[in-house]
Amino acid sequence: MTSIHIKIAALLLAMSFAVTAHSQNTINNYKYVLVPERFDFLKTDDQYGLNMRTKLLLQQVGFTAFMTNEALPAEVAGNNKCNALKAEVVEKKKFLSTGLTLLLKDCQGTIVYKGEEGKSREKEWQAAYSEALTNAFTSLNAAQYKYDGTTAPQASQPTESAPPAPAAPAQPVTVNEGQNVLYAQANGNGYQLIDTTPKKVMTLLKTSEQDHFIANDDVSQGIVFRKNGEWLFEYYKDDKLVSRKLNIKF
Repeated sequence: MTSIHIKIAALLLAMSFAVTAHSQNTINNYKYVLVPERFDFLKTDDQYGLNMRTKLLLQQVGFTAFMTNEALPAEVAGNNKCNALKAEVVEKKKFLSTGLTLLLKDCQGTIVYKGEEGKSREKEWQAAYSEALTNAFTSLNAAQYKYDGTTAPQASQPTESAPPAPAAPAQPVTVNEGQNVLYAQANGNGYQLIDTTPKKVMTLLKTSEQDHFIANDDVSQGIVFRKNGEWLFEYYKDDKLVSRKLNIKF
């Protein structure tokens, strides 16, 4: 075999190894996905409820998803971040429409999955981003994700004497709204809450979880959910978690 043939054979062999390694690193290698508190195109944490909705949609697909500010299990805490994918949502500027694309990256920043762009022609930002994000998950739903229990390729991590302890869940400041009744009126994406004036005081967007809504009262954005028979509106104000009790009639 001539030297040129040896070089070609070596190149083909190296390429085959690269393809094999790449093909082994798929979303099915990962059980966990971490969702940041803010995507790059947003101005505030969980603006329009997109980050929390991304977490809920990932859970609906079958992933075990966490916000990065939540307490993490030992499998992905500390030096074990490579056991999880990181979710990113990117926006593509369009004329008269909103376009969002879901990316899932490994701990080295390599894109393991890129979804089809989700689009919306809604004019109101809250509805537009919500619809575009839901549509961005269409291709991931079609991918039929199923964790296969294998270990994903990992980058070498620096050793530490002791990994940091997981952060404790945030303790909210509770605010009781009294007996002011808010009436829920259904719309295409969820509900609007009106008072007895009547005046709209809040918008609720449906999620994949029953009795869990992405909420916006034009001042604060957060989630409304039912716990122990009570409706709570939780959001952050001045870096503190606030929990407001609501009296909602559906």
